[in-house]
Amino acid sequence: MKVLVSDPLSNEGLEILKEHFTVDISTGLSEDELVKKIKDYDALIIRSGIQVTQKIIEAADKLKVIGRAGVGVDNVDVDAATKKGIIVTNSPEGNMISAAEHTIAMMMSMSRNIPQANTSLKAREWKRNKFMGVEVKGKILGIIGLGRIGSEVAKRASGLEMKLMGYDPFISEKRATELGVKLATVNEIAKAADYITVHTPLIKETRNILDDEQFALMKPSVKIINCARGGIISEEALAKALASGKIGGAALDVFVEEPPFISPLLDFDNVIVTPHLGASTQEAQVNVAIEIANEIVSVLTGGLAKNAINIPSVKPEAMAVLAPYIRLAEMMGKIAGQLVEGNYEKVEIGYNGEISGKDTRPLTVSALKGLLEMALGSAVNYVNAPTLAKSRQIAVVESKSESSEEYASTVSIKLIGGGMTKLIAGTVVGDEPKIVSVDGDKLDIFPAGYMIFAKHINKPNVIGPCCVVLGKNNINISGMQVGRSEIGSTTMMVLNVDSEVPAPILEELRNVPGILSAKLVKI
Repeated sequence: MKVLVSDPLSNEGLEILKEHFTVDISTGLSEDELVKKIKDYDALIIRSGIQVTQKIIEAADKLKVIGRAGVGVDNVDVDAATKKGIIVTNSPEGNMISAAEHTIAMMMSMSRNIPQANTSLKAREWKRNKFMGVEVKGKILGIIGLGRIGSEVAKRASGLEMKLMGYDPFISEKRATELGVKLATVNEIAKAADYITVHTPLIKETRNILDDEQFALMKPSVKIINCARGGIISEEALAKALASGKIGGAALDVFVEEPPFISPLLDFDNVIVTPHLGASTQEAQVNVAIEIANEIVSVLTGGLAKNAINIPSVKPEAMAVLAPYIRLAEMMGKIAGQLVEGNYEKVEIGYNGEISGKDTRPLTVSALKGLLEMALGSAVNYVNAPTLAKSRQIAVVESKSESSEEYASTVSIKLIGGGMTKLIAGTVVGDEPKIVSVDGDKLDIFPAGYMIFAKHINKPNVIGPCCVVLGKNNINISGMQVGRSEIGSTTMMVLNVDSEVPAPILEELRNVPGILSAKLVKI
């Protein structure tokens, strides 16, 4: 078999590959050059220098796996690869220590004004009083995102005797306690913290997670750190807070536009910056190369991809039966992950009827992937979802029953924690996933696009005003389902809409008399 390496890769990774395959190294290829070359290869290894487009993938007659030596796969057309049965995998763990250490380095440099003092002294100035710093001992560090890197930051900050607060909707109280972190909301962290660092993926829910509202709550001395992804913190809001003197400073390794040469953030003396160096250590480069090389070896020799982004491990003969249920389980996980309020510690997945006699492990993995993806983004895949749940000390329990009351087979997902539960059940009708109940309210929903889940009191003059709110804001309703219940009791209404619903309009819906809650869910 042949492997093409199209971006620079450390020798340690290359040596692993050469033990098993013919390895060709061709960097700096254009799209057309790669289209001509790729047809002869079984595996392609990239970093960030190559865009693997649909055109390239369609020309790849033998390609079985694309390996990204790093975390992000935004330079790969994953949909095109999936349609062609090509596994896309990455190496998410190789640089986590480097990223955590860089975060601590940025925090310490900001606290002691090291970059500014260095520049001053090299200009032959001796201005000790100008660069008075602060100690981090006893200060409150707010960590937004307690995944792999956020947890490593917490461990190191604990060693510095800092007090830790954290926000992560997918971490249990038990895991947070082990890390020495007090769980809190983003706004609670904004009010209390002396330092705030972000370590989430950049997804819809985390984009601009620190915005004008949060900066207005912060202490004047607070210091902000972003070594994760540009866009998690609103750069416009950060610039305004710095210009007004609202906050004490910032340390940034990532930006929305890179290089950020026109960013006003480069003009502030109390902002220190680095050019996306979080993973730029010798060790990290070696680690990601070894990790992706081992992935390629495993896939091409008949094993599993530990960090597969797109392909679940299902035997071909079982796929015909399981495929629609895999889609159902993942959709249900996504819905549950968006509807749940607060943290949960347990996931119960139930299989009833005919499906209980099948190998349901791929369904459980798919449900976890959909669930965790709502908080962790594309870092979650079909292989690592159970490990990510375990690392957050989320218990996963499966149950099976041969009986099913109304349908041949049903799947249920129940989230438990903090005194709350969230229960969703679904089935497959004509190979199409269907949601049949939410929190005990019977429904009949084919999930797709945007949906509003509204808990309400079953009484006249509730549904109509909701439709009026959406109509006057030019949001089209393409479908509606209302759970049956006695008049005066509560039930669920689900509205399929053709576009995203902005937060102010959702809030207007919540203010309709009789509406108890309203959440937008996107599939």
